[in-house]
Formats: sequence, structure tokens, C-alpha cells
Amino acid sequence: MATSLTSEFWKLFTVLLAVSTAVTSVLSAMFDALALRTRRRRADDRPAVVEAAEVPRRPDRTPVSQ
Repeated sequence: MATSLTSEFWKLFTVLLAVSTAVTSVLSAMFDALALRTRRRRADDRPAVVEAAEVPRRPDRTPVSQ
């Protein structure tokens, strides 16, 4: 004897699917924001990198007076 799924089942399934999708989206956004915030804090804690002063370049060709 085969059983079929009732309309009550499909309504409940739809509600549960919608709720789980919403919860997943909210949690994903929350964890994404938390990770971004943590990255920004770590970047602010790092000391600034001191770049070496650029050495002035000598011209490739030296002008010769004639």
C-alpha cells in the first residue's frame, strides 16, 4: 500500500525550508561581518611598515658640454 504526502506535510516543509534558509543567511552574514571586523582589528594592531627612502637615480646619460 503506497502512501502519499499530504498537503499539511508540504505546508510544514515549505515553512521549515523558508525558516532554515533565513537562519542560514542571517548566520552567514553575521559570521562574515565578525570575520571582517577581526581582520580590520588585526590590521590596526600591526605597526606601520617603514619603507626605505628611495635612492636617487643617476641619469643614464651624462650631459657633455661642447
